[in-house]
Amino acid sequence: MRRTYSLAASVALLLIGQHAGLTAQNLLVHGGTVVTSEGSFEADVLVRAGVIAAVGRDLSAESGVRRIDASGLLVLPGGVDPHVHLGGRWVDDYRTGSMAALAGGITTISNFASAGRGSDLTEVIDRQADLIAQQAIADVILHTTINDPEAHAPQMEALAATGQTSIKIFMNFGGFDPNASAFLQMIAAAGDAGVLTMIHAEDASILANQAAELEAQGRTSVAYQPEARPALAEEVAMMRAVAMAEQTGSPVYAVHVSSERALRVAQAARAQGLPFFIETRPIYLHLTRERFDGPDAGLYVGQPPLREQSDQDALWEALANGTIDVVGTDHVAYSREDKLDPSQTITNHRAGMNHLQMLRPLLFSDGVLTGRISVERFVEVTATNPAKLFGIFPEKGTIAVGSDADLVLWDPEETRTVRDQDMFSATGFSIYAGWEVTGWPVVTLRRGEVVFEGGEITGQAGTGRLLERSRWEER
Repeated sequence: MRRTYSLAASVALLLIGQHAGLTAQNLLVHGGTVVTSEGSFEADVLVRAGVIAAVGRDLSAESGVRRIDASGLLVLPGGVDPHVHLGGRWVDDYRTGSMAALAGGITTISNFASAGRGSDLTEVIDRQADLIAQQAIADVILHTTINDPEAHAPQMEALAATGQTSIKIFMNFGGFDPNASAFLQMIAAAGDAGVLTMIHAEDASILANQAAELEAQGRTSVAYQPEARPALAEEVAMMRAVAMAEQTGSPVYAVHVSSERALRVAQAARAQGLPFFIETRPIYLHLTRERFDGPDAGLYVGQPPLREQSDQDALWEALANGTIDVVGTDHVAYSREDKLDPSQTITNHRAGMNHLQMLRPLLFSDGVLTGRISVERFVEVTATNPAKLFGIFPEKGTIAVGSDADLVLWDPEETRTVRDQDMFSATGFSIYAGWEVTGWPVVTLRRGEVVFEGGEITGQAGTGRLLERSRWEER
């Protein structure tokens, strides 16, 4: 691997190395350029008991407080990724997911707590809380997936009382349309309780029809996944999601928007003044449909699929103009062998890919350094906006007095070639292996504790926290 380290990064690592293994939460980060969503400025950051105590020039600290020289580095808020899948059939759990995130400059991750039919949502949250307490290094927020709207709608107030104030609904499953009225009432009940509804917008009937046509033609391999899940299915479902937001007045968050057609629908909702928010994911910004023409098509299977260059261009434009709110990974961890399993088809496949470690480096390299977005906008879509939308701002997502000291010392000049062996995900590989990427975390602090430095994870499993979040009307 070729690395080009700046002198500042080398000095910072040297100083930090003198304190290896410490978990001090009182420290002074000095000499860096602080970046928030509102601007960039030279400043020191003083941390006491894991919380930011002061931000300003030429700060001092008493003897014995650890000092980190950030000269030549950016000091960023820790990233917040509100779209992560961990545990269950996937190979990353809260520990390895945390490791990948922290190495990529993300200090708050998330997970989806699946609620079966008739389940008690507070018990669903409690089970995940136990795992977080054992495994997590990063801090965590939870979303509850809703499969039984009639049973779960009356539980929205109880769910909100747990401090986990978001749910997710899948329109791409066959169970949505027969229960559309109940799901609409579910969204209304969520809004009344101050709970944000996340929606996977793909129309199940169009997907089923398209799959049947392709199967009749014998085109069933995963190479045909883009044809099996057309932009039309996403556009139609997005229209319905917008209509549900308008009908109920409840806040709705569209996950992983992939196509220009769906994006325009969501943007129109925003222009209309609806509480409708837009997320995209890294694969749509860095990859296009042509990946399915190669021998490793299975590696790139996701839902929705990779789109055309024109779709990618529209997403970058929306990132720049502020109409995309968040870039979230939709991190899903399968092994390379499982992703390349030749028995997979357009209707039976392993969708998703691991991305926690690469989200911010890729977006910085392909976005900030190319001039597509500013570094402030980079912070906004990877830290500030998700913190605000999911009820953890200003505790997370910014650098300000009173905020958690979730800080990332970022070398904007460091260039690396991505290698599988450098990935902390239990998958052990990256679809970006071989890419040259500029801009990487040097040190990551979570609540004032150094949890990543010198290419190694220094935080311990069980130190991450399940964060209590505000209700929508309090944000």
